[in-house]
Amino acid sequence: MSKTHLHNAAEKNEAALITRLLADGAEIDTRDSSGATALLSATHANAVDAARVLIEAGADVNAKDKINDSPYLYAGARGHLEILKMTLAHGADLKSTNRYGGTALIPASERGHVETVKTLIEAGVDVDHVNNLHWTALLEAIILGDGGSRHRQIVELLVKAGANVNLADGNGVTPLQHARSAGYRDIEKILAAAGGR
Repeated sequence: MSKTHLHNAAEKNEAALITRLLADGAEIDTRDSSGATALLSATHANAVDAARVLIEAGADVNAKDKINDSPYLYAGARGHLEILKMTLAHGADLKSTNRYGGTALIPASERGHVETVKTLIEAGVDVDHVNNLHWTALLEAIILGDGGSRHRQIVELLVKAGANVNLADGNGVTPLQHARSAGYRDIEKILAAAGGR
């Protein structure tokens, strides 16, 4: 039994069925073989209605699977904004970290999810958190970003939120040095204007 009826209903966004299953005594935070709860399954599928029913019924937005993903962290990383906002309204642990030791803000920045980054900053996620790779959200937006408008906006948001523009990676290379070597002129200007070295 790798998946329960609840997990299947969550993946298929069958909100009414979820309500019925819970009324019939289904365990809301039961795990599948990967350690995922039904809410995490709904989040994987960006199944907003299913996620809403589960969250309103008390599903744990911080319950992690075997690879350290939780509904909150996964929604943030993937830019599933509606589900992310629901997890934030229902006790998301802003200090929780993924398998790389990063907050939700770091992969959101890397993947160019502008609205998600804005939402996480407003929620109060630490903009200078350093993950296991010795990278911050700012460094990931530059190193793993494409230098385009979404990543430029994210760099602006992070700088405006008070990110330390001189917090270097594990090799001592600063965000400005990374932007310069990648040829990201616009990002370079933002960092230099903020005192980047």
